[in-house]
Amino acid sequence: MEFKVKELEGYTPQIGRLVSMMNYARKTTLDAVHGLTIKELDHLHNKNANSIGALLLHIAAVEKGFQIEIFDGRNPNEQEYDEWGAAYGLGELGRKEIKDQPLTFYIDKLYEVRNRTLEEFRRRDDTWLHSERLWDNQPSNNYFIWFHVIEDEINHRGQIRIQLKMIPFLS
Repeated sequence: MEFKVKELEGYTPQIGRLVSMMNYARKTTLDAVHGLTIKELDHLHNKNANSIGALLLHIAAVEKGFQIEIFDGRNPNEQEYDEWGAAYGLGELGRKEIKDQPLTFYIDKLYEVRNRTLEEFRRRDDTWLHSERLWDNQPSNNYFIWFHVIEDEINHRGQIRIQLKMIPFLS
């Protein structure tokens, strides 16, 4: 892997740069969780915490939500909400529903969602990336939305790294 933000084959120049940033963020997330057990993925530091597994699934859920909103032009349907709602919202529902899965489960979900994003990006160009839209009732564009996907992952990767330092049986 190169540590460069650059154009990538199969994508327009700006989308390629965005993908290279997304790839790096994902690599560092996967590096942070490499080899974790179910016990480590499910560990809760307190009654209000989110587990590492839940944070991984949340990363995928945020990207999935933007796929539905941006690529499909709609809100999640009932089936999608049933599948992704706990991961998107986390909290009590996430603590209840997101557990007892091996690391491969979370990694497969991350890859499944990311593969669709990459396929969709190959169909679009830099004009689309800069297209304006409203997000959270504010002026935005597609570039910002996908930057936010990266930002969200990096934020939660930081939480994961902190949690790893706090797991008593890892110290």
